[in-house]
Amino acid sequence: MNDFYVEVMARIDVNSKNPKLIEAANQFTLASILPKYSYNFSALGRPIIQYPQDMVAMQELIWQVKPDLIIETGIAHGGSLILSASMLALLDMCEAIESGATLDPRQSRRKVLGIDIDIRAHNREAIEAHPMASRIEMIQGSSIAPEIIEQAHQFARGYQRVLVCLDSNHTHDHVLAELEAYAPLTSVDSYCVVFDTIVEDLPDDMFPDRPWGTGNNPKTAVWEYLKNHQQFMIDKSIQHKLLITVAPDGYLKRIK
Repeated sequence: MNDFYVEVMARIDVNSKNPKLIEAANQFTLASILPKYSYNFSALGRPIIQYPQDMVAMQELIWQVKPDLIIETGIAHGGSLILSASMLALLDMCEAIESGATLDPRQSRRKVLGIDIDIRAHNREAIEAHPMASRIEMIQGSSIAPEIIEQAHQFARGYQRVLVCLDSNHTHDHVLAELEAYAPLTSVDSYCVVFDTIVEDLPDDMFPDRPWGTGNNPKTAVWEYLKNHQQFMIDKSIQHKLLITVAPDGYLKRIK
């Protein structure tokens, strides 16, 4: 670890204990949710419903892990799929430059697998027309349906480094079922990222039209899952670095 990263880690530790900074980050997060701040961004031309901090965190993790396969539940407009695919393309390009090999993106095994219960026709069309489309496969169906889980597991066979992102239905039971189904596919030293764990920390009446809320959300599912799965740990250094994130306690690193 070089001097720059030593300084970064020390700064993250200090910031994580700064009550004024933490309160400011929390206040911004709370104030920005109902105005749909996270709906204002895109990834290579496709809308991505994420906070910029989490987008940066994901590109850092992909560069660090160098996965062969990224599995994502929840597709929406496809921006996250496109962002992940673009990072895989960059990994291939950098490896080709370092090895002196000729790069043919059509020959790459690196893929992003997206799963969604309802892939809208106009979103599918836009994703399939995107330059990153050759790196993306999509499955339509409930992410916790046995036949969909089986398809995903079959697809993942033969891949050595797998990173998982869960961002579909945010109820406790659904996310817990997703964790049981997909977290085991995560390779050692890679991550299973569970988005929207922030729901547990928000006022219970913030989303009266949604089936999730305090006590019933992705964070409670993460806590329940980790009780019996010690091969994962919450990497709190990521949320301490970001300060503004929709995934507190949601960056799960597989350690064994």
